[in-house]
Amino acid sequence: MRVPLTLSFYFGRQFVLAALSTLVIMLLIVGLIDLLELVRRSSSTARGVPFFVIAEMILLKLPTIAEKIYPFAFLIGGMVILSRLTRSSELVVARSAGVSVWQFLFPGIVAALLLGAIFVGIINPIAAATISRFDRLEGKYLTNMPSTLLISPSGLWLRQVREQGISFHNRPADEYVLHATRMDQGTLSLQHVIIFLFSNAEFVGRIDADRAVLTAGQWAVEGAMLSAPGSEPETVATFLMPTTLTMSQIEDSFSAPETFSFWELPNFIGVLEKAGFSALHHKLHFHSLVALPVLLAGMVMLAAIFTLRQPRRGRTGILVIIGVVIGFALYFATNLVYALGASGHLPIVLAAWAPSLLVVMFAAAALLHLEDG
Repeated sequence: MRVPLTLSFYFGRQFVLAALSTLVIMLLIVGLIDLLELVRRSSSTARGVPFFVIAEMILLKLPTIAEKIYPFAFLIGGMVILSRLTRSSELVVARSAGVSVWQFLFPGIVAALLLGAIFVGIINPIAAATISRFDRLEGKYLTNMPSTLLISPSGLWLRQVREQGISFHNRPADEYVLHATRMDQGTLSLQHVIIFLFSNAEFVGRIDADRAVLTAGQWAVEGAMLSAPGSEPETVATFLMPTTLTMSQIEDSFSAPETFSFWELPNFIGVLEKAGFSALHHKLHFHSLVALPVLLAGMVMLAAIFTLRQPRRGRTGILVIIGVVIGFALYFATNLVYALGASGHLPIVLAAWAPSLLVVMFAAAALLHLEDG
């Protein structure tokens, strides 16, 4: 039979309200835990961090936290609303009138797809902006990270402060800003390099070179032309400049994929690859965002497996607990697959889409068995 439009809207509204309510409750719980963790970290720093800064940081982090718990909110919210509709016999009446499990789940699946698209297209850019601000506050008040790396269409810019042992024309330098057009990860070398050196924010000199190689504890700047105020430029075969940076630290200082919105990621991936760096993490994040609506729809279908059992048949609570456990198992399995994709052991598209498609296929097979088996 064809389901009346009013009934479809009713079921869809119930799914949306349950999912969003669960999301808010989970955000409050996780946000409180993160707040306590930030308070603990701030208390261990040498200087105190004002509480209003901590409160701002946790508010800035909440949209990114929400991105991680969307699937759980739809799974738990779906189980809550389906359990309530089953206990109130609303689903019993609907099914006795000829409404199949697919027909009353369809509004929830459509709602999950639409909300997933809204999360990706609208909420994700907001989360990217707020987590960028959070990272800046964390670096300023908690981690005190001195190095900054910026990848742009013009190349890469690297700033390092509090360096020790740099001497340029018999003048000490405690900071440098390095620019290069690209990087060769195979040889750990930068190409077309310009280095600006400073001492207590005062310009000390400039180094121009075709190539600079990062070795243990130093930059080996090859064919370097040294320029300093009041001195004639000179060229040396190799200029050794001490540094505490390592290649892993340089790569770790990249902006995390979460700091770029869904709309910015494709362009930044191209810039990153042009600069000679791997963009696996950013590609994986982009495809996982594209797959998010499908994953949310799969979670709604998964919730139905564990909550459509009639209360009088017993063990409903056990089935709900099993559903939650399976949800967490899927979370850890998803992280494992993502790690394999980020390391290059799995194709990016497969790693990003496999969890969503597996959830949908498993849930669909189980529902077909329950409905028609």
